[in-house]
Formats: sequence, structure tokens, C-alpha cells
Amino acid sequence: MKLKKIAAIGIMAAMAVSLVACGGAKISEMKIEPTLNLGTGESYQLEVTYQAKNEDDQAKIDEAVKDYALDWTSSNVLVATVDENGIVKLDELKAAIRPDTILISVMTANNEIGTIQPLEEIGKIARKHGVLFHTDAVQAYGHIPIDVETMNIDMLSASGHKLNGPKGIGLLYIRKGVKIRSFIHGGAQERNRRAGTHNVPGIVGFGKAAELAFSSMNERIAYETKLRDYLINRITNEIPYTRLNGDPVKRLQNNANFCFRFIEGESMLILLDQNGICGSSGSACTSGSLDPSHVLLAIGLPHEIAHGSLRLTLSEKTTQEEIDFTVDQLKKIIERLRGMSPLYEDFVKKQEK
Repeated sequence: MKLKKIAAIGIMAAMAVSLVACGGAKISEMKIEPTLNLGTGESYQLEVTYQAKNEDDQAKIDEAVKDYALDWTSSNVLVATVDENGIVKLDELKAAIRPDTILISVMTANNEIGTIQPLEEIGKIARKHGVLFHTDAVQAYGHIPIDVETMNIDMLSASGHKLNGPKGIGLLYIRKGVKIRSFIHGGAQERNRRAGTHNVPGIVGFGKAAELAFSSMNERIAYETKLRDYLINRITNEIPYTRLNGDPVKRLQNNANFCFRFIEGESMLILLDQNGICGSSGSACTSGSLDPSHVLLAIGLPHEIAHGSLRLTLSEKTTQEEIDFTVDQLKKIIERLRGMSPLYEDFVKKQEK
């Protein structure tokens, strides 16, 4: 119950109907399948996510969406497009809504490029058309202010480990009056929605982590934003042929994502690791894949540039000295890798002519 009260305060809800579940991925899945079952006959779900700009890349994204949603139902799924910064195109979203649309689902903030979506505008569109609105706030919950009332959010999912809580615990906010079917049957837990013994240590840990996160949110936002901008300015100004991915302003304060031309991200990560620097070239969900990030392909980057991506994340414990060390080492690594690249050599020769 304490977690539910903390969750309600954190998202400005009168009272959160929270379903404690296995984690962020499961809790998001938990909202879609029972919601789709609300429809009669062939229902329709509108999934707001990224769309690539060529057929091969789009096929991969479509396959992922179908695996996520269509295994349960014959519902139709429409994938809306985004702009070059990863923000959903609202005009397309409006045009895509049909009389049988039952759900709009969008990430609050992207876990790779950090772009924050215009939830209030999307919520208004959903409310105007009588469509349920869910947001996957796993990456944003406890990091940025979220108000389910002003944003007209009907369902919100979050995960404990993204705010220094335990892994394997998540919550789902459901607006009062929204009906969904049971996800796991066999017990009366969580008002008959999710059967199974509660993960009490996980719940307690999540509750404490949320309490600490909300109590220090404003200070963390100010501190991390200052460090993030310092990091971005140093990298983009001191390393040539570098691109910042995601919106330069409407982004998570602890996220910086770059693409470096003429290098392979895998080699860069190995060399960074050897210097004690942790980074990634995609999300943790796709860490076993050698394919370029579908998010970067969706915002229009070609494969050869998307392969040279680097995501760095900060916290309230990160120092400017650590950022300076990271940038100094990164400059040496990029120079070294480009020195071994025939593509970079050809590019330089063409530039000199």
C-alpha cells in the first residue's frame, strides 16, 4: 500500500491503482494484452513507435511490433512515424485514429536517444477521440515530472531498477474506471488482475527508491542537465563528424547519445571498457544483437552511421572530472579507430581536393 501511495504522489494521481509485476517489460505487456481483449470482434490497437525510412528496416520494426502485440489477438496495429529527433508526428497520429481504435501507447522518453514525447498533446488527442492512452514511463519515472491528470494518461508502467530500486519489480497505474481483464489467473492478488504471491522485498525496495527519487528530483534534474550539456558540448565541439542523436532540448537530463562517422561502435566500446568507461551502442534490450539500433534507423540514419553510435548515461553521482576523463579518452579512441578506417582515409582525401 505504501508503494501505491508513493506512486500516486509521484505521478500526481488522486490514487494509483498499481499492479506490482515482474518488471518493466512484463508490466507493459500486461497492459496491452488485457486491453486488446476489451474489444469485440476484430479490435484495433494503435501502437505509437518508430518507423524506418526504407522497407528493409521497416520490416524489422514491424516484426518486433507484431511479436509484441499480435500474438494475443487478431487486432490491427499501426505504427506512427517520428521526426529526425524521434518525436511522434502528431498530425499522423490524429489521422491514423479510426472509429474502432481502442489504445494509443507511447514511450514517455526513449531509452536510447533520450527524447521526451509530448504526452500532454497526445493525451488530449486520445481523450478527444475516446481512446485509451498508455505510456511506458520505465525510463522516465522518478527522473522527470509526470502528471497523469493534465496529460490524460489512463495507464502508466514503470520499473524499479531505473531509479536505483531492485530489478524484477514494476508497477502499472490504471486510471479509476478503466477496466482490463486479468493477466494472470488463479488468485485474487491485485484486485484479481494479477495472481501470484507478492514480491514483498521488491515492493519495499521499489517504494523506498521511488520515495528517494521524488524527494530529490528537482535537484537531480538541475545537476544532471548541467553535466549532460557540458558533455554534449565537449564531444560535439571537439570530435569532428559527430552527431547528437535525439532532441537537443526535449530529452532526459541523464542521457547523451552520439554517432561518430567512420567507426564501428563495437570496437569503440571495447576500448572504452579498457579505460574503465561504461557505455553502450544501443539499449540493454538489444545488447546481444549486432544490428544497428532500430531507433537510429527510424530517425533516418543510414546503417553505416548508426553502427557508430554511443550512449552515455549520467547520475547524480557523476562528476565533471569523470566527464572530462571520458571525453579525453574518447577523443583518442575515435582518432585511433578512424586512423585504421579506409573509408575515413578516402573521405579525408576527397576533402583535401
